[in-house]
Amino acid sequence: MKAVVHVTYKKTVLDPQGRTISSKLNGLGYQNVLDVRQGKYFEIEIAGGSSREQVEAQIDKIARDVLANPVIEEYSFELAG
Repeated sequence: MKAVVHVTYKKTVLDPQGRTISSKLNGLGYQNVLDVRQGKYFEIEIAGGSSREQVEAQIDKIARDVLANPVIEEYSFELAG
């Protein structure tokens, strides 16, 4: 089973890299781009033998405890397979 985890800054946290990208895109003529938020993307391969519920709980814990800083970031994940 594979898990895909997305980690991004919370909406209330300034994203300077996203702002820079947005500004550059506007400068390149993409005037309809209003905002860019950057983040992190993780693919985690999980060995078989665990239930979907166990894997969901494990990935949630990994994302909360290791991949994201809960003070300034939020995360979401999807399971495939």
